[in-house]
Amino acid sequence: MSEATSCGGVVIFRGKILLLYKNYKYKYEGWVLPKGTVEEGEEFKETALREVKEESGVAARIIKYIGKSQYTFTTPTDTVIKDVHWYLMMSDNYYSKPQREEYFVDSGYYKYHEAYHLLKFSNEKQILEKAYNEYLELKKNNLWGSHKYF
Repeated sequence: MSEATSCGGVVIFRGKILLLYKNYKYKYEGWVLPKGTVEEGEEFKETALREVKEESGVAARIIKYIGKSQYTFTTPTDTVIKDVHWYLMMSDNYYSKPQREEYFVDSGYYKYHEAYHLLKFSNEKQILEKAYNEYLELKKNNLWGSHKYF
């Protein structure tokens, strides 16, 4: 058994959430949030921003840490326990370009209820819910998009 750590982001622009669609060798992989593996010497925040940029082409900025999710998967030789650290992020526009090398074939911004139903994994749905509630709270207090908050 081994452990792995990834970081990712719930990226929001004008109330809509960035999702990526993965299709590996014509096999449906589903809609996911952008995330990836921490590289040697990298801070979690740096990983999250880099992975969002690499997988979606989006230059987001971090608003706040949302929390951690954990899941287990098996490879032919091992069982891996993966921790994923999530950040609420803001984008400046609707631009996104899926990273073909990672088998992302589509990307886009979706309304909360659409994004929630599109997401394949329940742990990502839980993170989305938490992040979106944080977003609504910041917006209600006129802090979303305010540089006073950063």
